[in-house]
Amino acid sequence: MKKFILSLGTVVVLSLGFSTGAFAQTNTYTVKSGDSLWKISKKYHVSISQLKSWNHLKSDRIKIHQKLKVSGSKPAAKKKTTSKKVSSKKYRTIRVSSTAYTIKSAGGRGITATGINLRKHPNTKVISVNPKLIPLGSKVYVPGYGTAVAGDTGGAMHRNKNIIDLYVPTYKKAIQWGRRTVTIKVYYK
Repeated sequence: MKKFILSLGTVVVLSLGFSTGAFAQTNTYTVKSGDSLWKISKKYHVSISQLKSWNHLKSDRIKIHQKLKVSGSKPAAKKKTTSKKVSSKKYRTIRVSSTAYTIKSAGGRGITATGINLRKHPNTKVISVNPKLIPLGSKVYVPGYGTAVAGDTGGAMHRNKNIIDLYVPTYKKAIQWGRRTVTIKVYYK
């Protein structure tokens, strides 16, 4: 009889342990190598500012094995993004002066303010913005460049509100872009 009660108790404890572990996994995320707040925010369909607020983060830096609250969201299935989906969202237009930058011209580190690794993903469309004008993590359409994520900041961005800097993988493309005045679309989340 004692063996039966002990076995039954063990089954109950293990069942509760596994069920609460599964529940905790839906509310938290453990940071892995190569993760950034931007990647995690896209995976759980939340904003970077929400992640920072829920986890009391003062910067965009995260560490491997760090546990982050993701507010019980479940990872979304990977979807194909189309221009129709982006264009159906509400947006505001802003006229800005735009320039282009490369990893080398930005100091050579290759990691944006939101944690996007441009060395690993050289064809990613990222723009450097003044976060007071364009929130980090926003989708932005730039004529002649395409739809990009506002994923970086820089010194010139803080001094001048109406300027953006487009990431391009080569110096040749940066020179080709030059300095242009464009009307961009900043999509609401």
